[in-house]
Amino acid sequence: MSANWPLGPLVKHSPIAGGAMLYNAALARNCQPEWFEPQFWSSRGRLLGTARGRGTTQFVQAGDRELALRHYRRGGLAARVYGDRYLWRAEECTRPFAEWVLTHRLHRAGLPVPAPIAARYLRHGGFYRGDIITERLAGTVSLTSALQAAELPLLTWISVGRCIRRFHDLGVCHADLNAHNVLLSEEVVYLVDFDRCQLRPDGLWRDGNLVRLRRSLEKGTYALAPERFT
Repeated sequence: MSANWPLGPLVKHSPIAGGAMLYNAALARNCQPEWFEPQFWSSRGRLLGTARGRGTTQFVQAGDRELALRHYRRGGLAARVYGDRYLWRAEECTRPFAEWVLTHRLHRAGLPVPAPIAARYLRHGGFYRGDIITERLAGTVSLTSALQAAELPLLTWISVGRCIRRFHDLGVCHADLNAHNVLLSEEVVYLVDFDRCQLRPDGLWRDGNLVRLRRSLEKGTYALAPERFT
């Protein structure tokens, strides 16, 4: 897959107060800046729930579609200094736009990823803040949650491996390939969260991805019965 692959005519770029947003006109024809504010959905009774990780993901109901709204927030020591602010370089380098564009290309290529809906950044001097909205993959559970519930059959592990191989064959280096970012449904294995991910030529980064996933699996099953993950 080429990083210069065109986005297509349905991707719209819209200036907004203090920044800009990208959105897919086929999935969010009437997208407004207010969509990125949890209060907008809460005031209309459309806030379905939250999930916590480094930041908080809000699940909302938009018509007949469930969406996931995620605000970008730093982790580690940098969070104490910068919080949710990132150094400004260029629009295409902002984390929400970079993640949205890559996810859009992967989705168009037929890979099992959530459909990207919209992304925005708001610039404040030499820094910016950002948000992204994607499709919520209803009916899925993380690989971590599935392992905590029961031992997984061999065919599920084969499906997980085949899914990761599809991304690797296209040169997709997932920056945080862990068991929380592998989602299972009855028929499909998905990968999610493409923040800081890159397209790369063949290399040892693929082994690094798998080592990271293994560490995550070992950590998540440490206190469980040994047969859950061997």
